[in-house]
Amino acid sequence: MNADPIIVETTRRIFQDLGDPQTINNTDNTKWRVPLWNALVEAGLTLAWCSEESGGAGASMADGFAIQRVVGEFATPIPLAETLLAGWLLDQARIKAPPGPMTVVPVNDRSHINLTDAGILNGIVERVPFARETEHLVALSNSSDGPKIAMVQRVACGIAPGQNLAGEPRDRVSFNAVKPIHMSSPSTPFNPIRLKLMGAVMRTVQMTGAIETMLNMCIAYTQERVAFGRPIAKFQVIQHNLAVMGGEFAAALAATGAAEGAIMRDPSFGDEVVMNVASAKIRVGEAANEASAIAHQLHGAIGFTQEHILHRFSHRLWSWRDEYDSEANWAVLLGKAVAARGPDEMWPNITAA
Repeated sequence: MNADPIIVETTRRIFQDLGDPQTINNTDNTKWRVPLWNALVEAGLTLAWCSEESGGAGASMADGFAIQRVVGEFATPIPLAETLLAGWLLDQARIKAPPGPMTVVPVNDRSHINLTDAGILNGIVERVPFARETEHLVALSNSSDGPKIAMVQRVACGIAPGQNLAGEPRDRVSFNAVKPIHMSSPSTPFNPIRLKLMGAVMRTVQMTGAIETMLNMCIAYTQERVAFGRPIAKFQVIQHNLAVMGGEFAAALAATGAAEGAIMRDPSFGDEVVMNVASAKIRVGEAANEASAIAHQLHGAIGFTQEHILHRFSHRLWSWRDEYDSEANWAVLLGKAVAARGPDEMWPNITAA
């Protein structure tokens, strides 16, 4: 299933008009956020993954992933991707999503949110994206009655500010006897790995979008930059680096597309989804590292300045690749999944992908 081109074009046009990276980089305030967010809300993009019954747009999975890729293309520091994911999680429990910005509390092996029998949340989670800039947080909590999806107000939580390499909020959130404003069990069997898989795909999609923009920036710059009487794009070594970067983008695009397709084919998040998402997170993370290195080499010293927008993409790539687990952890998970199928299934698994 392909994304609706109207949705993709609408999203891209809004960001071009109100979220241009160079314009944002040149400003010393955040006044641009309000008109940008309002335009996204009016277009129905913030709650695209919520059903119409829950107040959303009822868009397809492909549409939501395409929106997230545009977020990566512009590297805009707003929680649109997180709000989409939060809306999807709320929809699993038929909870109506609020109109404002939201974020999802990441799931990992080091921190857990527990729900008491009295309906009270307790726990501490590190590096929650945009926690202090959202109005609501959505969490998957543990309870004696199985997993529960809970929505809480930001003001009810204790928040210690933090940030990633790109300067985006990654906050420490304390749930100290917090009462959810809405809470329900998922309507279908649900476990933390599903949320982790969706979060991982979200970041791979964003990284793929950012890599594409960096590639386009490099192509344009090497055609404009003149050395020894001709554009540096004419030099063989530059052409080689651009080709390598293009290959990394192509690999990222293929891996991300396979992960998206697996999720759309299997809403139950079976073995095929796990293997494709793990492969995508690993491969796109590697592509992000290689593409960032080449982009900074091609731009030279100017690419390291605060005034140039290259850092807005490379810093986010370096940050996103470690969120929802690193390549190393996903590689372990992928290896275990392949080993569990036995040696006779290894080649059929590779060729089927």
